[in-house]
Amino acid sequence: MMETKSVKRVFEKLLDSTDVTLNGESPWDIKVHNPQFYQRTLNQGALGLGESYMEGWWDCQKIDVFIDKILRANLGDKIKKSKLLMLKMFFLKFLNYQTKKHSLEVAEKHYDLSNELFQAMLDSRMNYTCGYWKEAKTLEEAQRAKLKLTCDKLLLKPGMRLLDIGCGWGGFAKFAAENYGVSVVGVTISKEQCHYAQKVCEGLPIDIRFQDYRDIQEKFDRIVSLGMFEHVGHRNYATYMKVVSHCLVDDGLFVLHTIGDNVTEVPNEWITKYIFPHGMLPSAQLIGKAIEGLFVMEDWHNFGTDYDKTLMSWHENFEKAWPTLKSQYDERFYRMWNYYLLSCAGNFRARSVQLWQIVLSKNGLAGGYQAPR
Repeated sequence: MMETKSVKRVFEKLLDSTDVTLNGESPWDIKVHNPQFYQRTLNQGALGLGESYMEGWWDCQKIDVFIDKILRANLGDKIKKSKLLMLKMFFLKFLNYQTKKHSLEVAEKHYDLSNELFQAMLDSRMNYTCGYWKEAKTLEEAQRAKLKLTCDKLLLKPGMRLLDIGCGWGGFAKFAAENYGVSVVGVTISKEQCHYAQKVCEGLPIDIRFQDYRDIQEKFDRIVSLGMFEHVGHRNYATYMKVVSHCLVDDGLFVLHTIGDNVTEVPNEWITKYIFPHGMLPSAQLIGKAIEGLFVMEDWHNFGTDYDKTLMSWHENFEKAWPTLKSQYDERFYRMWNYYLLSCAGNFRARSVQLWQIVLSKNGLAGGYQAPR
């Protein structure tokens, strides 16, 4: 193992192209408290960087800016991947980590944390997906604009039957039913979300179910999925798209709203260990392969930079609510959640990940499709 001073020099050299200085005075500079940080990060990459922050080994005033800078400098490509990570990348191609049993883990570990946490962080409708900031000035406006944009892309009409795969806390289902006159079936594998959504949507033509998407058999005029596809896993993309195709009427439309990766690669180890177990971001290549022979791609809309603004708004709300929330969570959780929100914002700012809304039809709409923006 390299001596601490030598490892530090290697780390400093890697940072030369990033405008980040060790123990510097800029808000994006990192203050290292434990010299073991250097070796750990060089050995473990994203996992070591995130875990060492959670454990207080380093601090940074502007983690979002720090992450943006190191990603734009392609620092991850310059750090040699560990043998363990290479092994995980190999097995990822063949193993299915998102079976019905395993898929419940993300609900239990993340979405079921507590409704109080998400109520404090999100907008009033509890939208846990990217807002649409084209004309919005606040999180509330951005999330309403996203809901309207999605409904308009679906070409919703009164009397239609809509399926919401991964319905969350019922925000979209409620908005669509109240403003577009449709009936909605929403499915989720989070018990907390299911109970909350059932109460929120009470009295409306909305059926919220605790159900895996693979168990849906009915027909729908329209199908939507907002921020759920990231939990499907590439081994299940074909199954997912076949389920959607089977459930969608011949002249129907499907809107897929998902975070997307620029390349097909192994998921971020820190995110999958601490935030979204078994999560995986799809690439354009993987989505294209999954829809081939099933759908016509009518529109592909990227507004990934809007997720930067959304995450920074969530972080601001989280910070404001922390004095109240901290009675339920410890300091380690605070650092974990802080790092989660800000590092993700940095990822979107650096354009290393995207936010896609994809409109799909089964046979191609007669006369073509004009997507709203």
